[in-house]
Amino acid sequence: MILLIIIFVSLVTATVVFWQIPYSKTKAEFQKLASGLLKDAPSASNKVFTKEDWAALPPPVRKYFETAGFTGIPQMSSMKAVFRKVDFILSPRKPAITIDYTQYNFIDQPARIAFIDTSMYGVPFQGLDSYVGGEGGMKGVLGKTFTLFNQRGGEMDQASLVTFLSEVMLLPSAALQSYITWKRVDDLHAEATISRYGITASGIFSFRENGECSSFTTEDRTAIGMDGSKQKVKWTAYMDNYRIIGGVRQPTHLKAVWHYEQGDLVYFDSDNLHLEYR
Repeated sequence: MILLIIIFVSLVTATVVFWQIPYSKTKAEFQKLASGLLKDAPSASNKVFTKEDWAALPPPVRKYFETAGFTGIPQMSSMKAVFRKVDFILSPRKPAITIDYTQYNFIDQPARIAFIDTSMYGVPFQGLDSYVGGEGGMKGVLGKTFTLFNQRGGEMDQASLVTFLSEVMLLPSAALQSYITWKRVDDLHAEATISRYGITASGIFSFRENGECSSFTTEDRTAIGMDGSKQKVKWTAYMDNYRIIGGVRQPTHLKAVWHYEQGDLVYFDSDNLHLEYR
């Protein structure tokens, strides 16, 4: 009995020590992807945005970029977004957890990768959300070792593509790419469609009278549960609390919402966003 207790305590101690070690296979995978994409991304351009760049866009989109202050700043090829202390829900009927969330968006492919870092009941939980080479994926790893889910397939490819589309107001170079087409709906709404790697997705951007973008809504995201279940659900990304940062008006409060029949699920809620361009 004493021997069993010693073995058990040793295993628990070893596990706790392992959790405290900075190295993480999931984080290393994210960093490797980021390094490769940053290496392949075009170097910083000497060109700056001009009013002519926005001229072909629908009026509300054009007004957004003009009033936000992007005219005159250097054109970028990628974006890094860092969110701290985000309220996050993995799936319906699960309690919210607090996460740190770091992502990169690249306009050339396009590509998007994100790393989730948190803990659940003291156990490290990390996630990797990726869209590279037209393939989307979402993986969750518990205790740095046990893969809870690893979602891939056609639905993830489209979901990842439309997620990239939802963020182009933060990355104006992407909004001007040929793989995105725009259509005016009215003075405060515009439809955007993205087509890449044989997949198409679209959604509606909504704007305020002052030019701010308030939301992006799409029917082209599939809610995929941790158990692999799939359900087509309307999805909205909300942008609010705009502030002037580095001479550009940017939203600082972002929310992502699934509109289920039984009610809305706000599964990502952050008022702490930091953007860097390259």
